[in-house]
Amino acid sequence: MSAPPPTARRPRRLGWPQRVFSQVLLMQLAIATGVTVLATGLFLAPLSAQLDDQAMRRALSIAQSTAAQPQIAEALLTTAPAPGGAVQTAAERIRRATDAEYVVVMDRRGVRWSHPDRSRIGRTVSTDPGQALAGQDVMEIDSGTLGRSARGKVPMRDRSGHIAGAVSVGIAYDSVRARLLAAIPGLFAYAGGALAVGALAAYLISRRLQRQTHDLAFSDIAALLTEREAMLHSIREGVVALDRGGRVRLLNDEAQRLLGVGPEASGRPLAEVFGTGRTADVLAGDVSGEDLLTVRGSRVLLANRMPTADGGAVVTLRDRTELEHLGRELDSTRGLIDALRAQDHEHANRLHTLLGLLELELHEDAREFVTEVVGVHRATAEQITEKVRDPLLAALLVGKATVAAERGVALRTAPDSLLPDRLVDPRGLVTIVGNLVDNALDAAAGTAGALIEVGLHAEGRTVMLWVRDSGPGVPPDQRETIFTEGWSTKEIPAHGKRGLGLALVRRLAERQGGSVAVDAADEGGAVFAVVLPEAMTETESDKAGAAQ
Repeated sequence: MSAPPPTARRPRRLGWPQRVFSQVLLMQLAIATGVTVLATGLFLAPLSAQLDDQAMRRALSIAQSTAAQPQIAEALLTTAPAPGGAVQTAAERIRRATDAEYVVVMDRRGVRWSHPDRSRIGRTVSTDPGQALAGQDVMEIDSGTLGRSARGKVPMRDRSGHIAGAVSVGIAYDSVRARLLAAIPGLFAYAGGALAVGALAAYLISRRLQRQTHDLAFSDIAALLTEREAMLHSIREGVVALDRGGRVRLLNDEAQRLLGVGPEASGRPLAEVFGTGRTADVLAGDVSGEDLLTVRGSRVLLANRMPTADGGAVVTLRDRTELEHLGRELDSTRGLIDALRAQDHEHANRLHTLLGLLELELHEDAREFVTEVVGVHRATAEQITEKVRDPLLAALLVGKATVAAERGVALRTAPDSLLPDRLVDPRGLVTIVGNLVDNALDAAAGTAGALIEVGLHAEGRTVMLWVRDSGPGVPPDQRETIFTEGWSTKEIPAHGKRGLGLALVRRLAERQGGSVAVDAADEGGAVFAVVLPEAMTETESDKAGAAQ
């Protein structure tokens, strides 16, 4: 069996690179090269004009120095033009000393008295000397019998100041061009050095950018940003990104919902957005640990904070409100199950007692036993429902009284308690009372003469309630910290965290404009007092009083 033919390799196409590193490097090299070429061109353009000007000024200076010698002017007036004359001799001496191309002395008619080519002495000059003979200094680039040159022409005056002739000095233009060409290699060397330094700097910057972008292409970065935005706005966890200065850099939709803030929070400091409290402390990293609990409004949040390499941090938030409610319901259900189990045993014992009385034909004693057992439970329920008219709150207290009785704790309502059935938020008050009673039950259970007293009173629209227990009480230095999320002296339950009950009580009270405080009870233990100013609905009498 013959081997398959080798796969033809695709020709590699030349085009714009995709990597950020390559694109930035090429762009920086192109910019550096363009700037170098532009700077070199801008330098060469005035350099040529500057060299021309320097040559013309040098020629003019030589001409002025020649014209200033009185013996030359005197020889011009007293002798005839000759190859070996005094004017020719002096002019040639000056030409050789100054390295000029020519030094021509002429009379007022334009006849040469000196010239490097002696055969031209006595002849008229090839260019118009009119301006110089008129008393003006002339600088120009022009062509004559000796070719193109940089020229300077000045008038020559006698001792009385009259114009006796003119002096024309020329600097070979080839020497000016040679100076320009000689400067170009050095200029290119400097430009090449600058370009090399720029290329090295561009390479180093591009390498650093390559590390920071993980050698990704621009399309990959754009795709990552698009996916990041989609992920942040679609996940059901809150994400808060902070910079090194503690400012909010990013909040996704879920974080805005859980924290109760809007997109305007971006770019603002944490303290300005969230104020003071545990939520701000958890986000800022002042509280360390994993799965940190905090309460924001009516929500129980679970936060985890991860620092980033740039000094900032990313905080993820999960909503545990429903889970916390379920956990508390689970605790209550377990307590109720334990109470029902205990009642089942007690009920069995009572049935056995009743069966024994009937078998002994003690019918009167059996009737009294049943009446006593039924009357105790009925009296407790009637006592609570007479003072607490709201059915949800009354049912809660009856159930808590049963659970407390099974744990050896007496739960009663205060004698002066009276709460009408006009609650604005019965569920909120049930949560407050339920948490306070649960804490009191845990504190009082196992103590001598264990007792919990619940007082409920309404004045207008304000509800005042207190829960007193016979437990060990709360030390004065902890009476504020017990309302902090996560603070608890109890063992952690199976469903997760503790330390939220009292924090929720304070948040619910403050949300209704009220307050909660703890103090020592007169008979020992602790008493929690809650004031809710807007907990009751208005009655007709309240409305009439407000109208008056």
